Amino acid sequence: MAKATKKQALGRGLSALLKDPENDINSVSDKNADKVVGNIVELDVDTIEVNPFQPRSNFNDEALKELATSIRELGVIQPITVRKLDFNRYQLVSGERRYRASKMIGLATIPTYIRIANDQESLEMALVENIQRQDLDPIEIALSYQRLIDEIQLTQEKLSERVGKKRSTIANYMRLLKLDPIIQTGMRDGFISMGHGRSLVNIDQAKDQIAIYEKIVANNLSVRETERMVKNYHERDKTSSTAVQKPSLPDFAKEGMNEITQSLSTKVEVRSNTNGKGKITIPFHSREEFLRLKKLITGE
Repeated sequence: MAKATKKQALGRGLSALLKDPENDINSVSDKNADKVVGNIVELDVDTIEVNPFQPRSNFNDEALKELATSIRELGVIQPITVRKLDFNRYQLVSGERRYRASKMIGLATIPTYIRIANDQESLEMALVENIQRQDLDPIEIALSYQRLIDEIQLTQEKLSERVGKKRSTIANYMRLLKLDPIIQTGMRDGFISMGHGRSLVNIDQAKDQIAIYEKIVANNLSVRETERMVKNYHERDKTSSTAVQKPSLPDFAKEGMNEITQSLSTKVEVRSNTNGKGKITIPFHSREEFLRLKKLITGE
């Protein structure tokens, strides 16, 4: 108990230091920065603003109330993390649920770790720490992975190292972004699981995805039952496609289609007539994927 009181007193002392304009700390080389960075500081809740880079967008009200009750009884056990913006102004990096719950019960201060970082570092910290520590839904995780790749310029190999996940696991999450937005919303709201989504993503046509999704929800189908339904869908599709054979592509188009698919990491459709004229179709399923494809094609 004495140890906890001592730590709390230390945090309040550092808080007072941060409120001294003559000792404002903006970089790790500033005077007294070593006393603040890495230590627990009691910050005024009103000096902290929400991080716009926060990947979590859904907060369960009931769960927040339960956390608030726990904080009222036990205090904030795990400090939040912020970065310093300006004199006596801070921005959340991680711990938004604890922050929201603390505000809910009217806490004046909250135990905090302070980091000094630029916006890109803050974004990377927010995304990586939330992926590792927060109970994000599969779509939020997939979007976080996509942002790390697009905005921090991480390859899937580097991303795998940063978040401690296999590359195949990351790929499975990111494939969920190919689902129709209605299905993504259903997954975020808990109507279907990631296992259901991984089955549905194997269906290219959005209307067919949604048709099967509605059957899953209406009949409370398991992942195994969904897998069978998707398998039957492909078998029916294969049977119907044999009845009406598509014109065979010339060799140059077949080879080119494979090269384009590998280069863009997405399935493309190529049509060509016997005269060599044709059309290339490149589908996309989200704004992020469109921007990724645009950058690959234009180099900008």
